[in-house]
Amino acid sequence: MLNVISYQPVNEKNTFTNGDCVSGAVTLELAKECEMESLMIKFKGKAEVLWTERYGQTTHVYHSKDKYFSIKHYFFGGKDLRGEWADSLRRLMIQHRCSSALRNTPSSFTGSVGKIVYSLEAKLSRSMRIPTKDSTTINFVTKEDFTSHPELMTPQHESKDKKMKILNSGMVAMDLNLEKTGFFQGEGLKVLACIQNNSTRNIKPKYCVYRKHSFFAQGKRKCSTKDLLKEVGEPIVPSATEKFTKVIPIPLDAEPSILNCSIIKAEYRLRVKPMSNYGHQLPPRNREA
Repeated sequence: MLNVISYQPVNEKNTFTNGDCVSGAVTLELAKECEMESLMIKFKGKAEVLWTERYGQTTHVYHSKDKYFSIKHYFFGGKDLRGEWADSLRRLMIQHRCSSALRNTPSSFTGSVGKIVYSLEAKLSRSMRIPTKDSTTINFVTKEDFTSHPELMTPQHESKDKKMKILNSGMVAMDLNLEKTGFFQGEGLKVLACIQNNSTRNIKPKYCVYRKHSFFAQGKRKCSTKDLLKEVGEPIVPSATEKFTKVIPIPLDAEPSILNCSIIKAEYRLRVKPMSNYGHQLPPRNREA
């Protein structure tokens, strides 16, 4: 008995987004006649984190799970519709419910200790037999609308003075501006910087866009970061003030930010530093178009 589930892609990237309908087929290949009790398909979405930490001789497990939806549909058997129009009604109902389920959920995600997964599972039940199952995952990407999230268009500004150390002395003052908070893949991250070098040596502004993943469970948080893009600006001589405009392209394949999940957060941040001893963070957030 072979039980295979498949779905129809809605675009070349094979991704689903808010409001899309998920449709597909369940294929049964029978080697001989058999008596089947029910055939069911389940569409579900969930987020889950799991990690361990050692405290002396004790290992503590941190685990949390969010279930977004679980939709069951019986092709036959089970507690479902029956009658002449049952099949067409079931198809309309399952497509509508799947479309509604994908409206406000976070994007698919795989991290070091957490994941957000959307999956389809088919289950065939037979009398006196172990049920036969098959499953497949779909890639869901939240489509953000900046008009409905005005905070993503909010400009950012930060300034800081730093006393230089290690083969250098004096102060460096940095004033940083971003035109907005939210960005799309392929868009340029425009950084407006004013740097006053009151130290005794030349300095260069170093720009770094990095990814930050945060996982939450049982009142604890676990974080991981990864540098993605690095750029170096022009040198600034001592006792000089320079203004720079730096445009850093966001990769087209960058994963979307996740800010609407209670146990997983994925975001992008900008760090600008002169020399290796100074750092400042601004959190531009990358969103899928």
